[in-house]
Amino acid sequence: MNRTELIKDVQERTELPRSAVDCVICEMMNAIRDAVYAGEEVRLIRFGTFSSKKRPARTGRNVRTGEKITIPAKTVPTFKASKDFLSKDRKPV
Repeated sequence: MNRTELIKDVQERTELPRSAVDCVICEMMNAIRDAVYAGEEVRLIRFGTFSSKKRPARTGRNVRTGEKITIPAKTVPTFKASKDFLSKDRKPV
């Protein structure tokens, strides 16, 4: 499912105008991204937790030349699904 299909699905479920659903989904994604970028966790009950994780610097190898390279430390976004999300017996939210 891509973004357009998600918007259409939510619009059909809620019977809200497509433009309103698009705006809400866009702003929700922006709010989650901004919070994670700021180092905060976003916990959505019965869905999961968005957070960031720091990866330490490490030594790697250039595949073409075999030369050792240093891969710098960086912060990456993560998502941990809740038990309800992973359950086969999903309840509507």
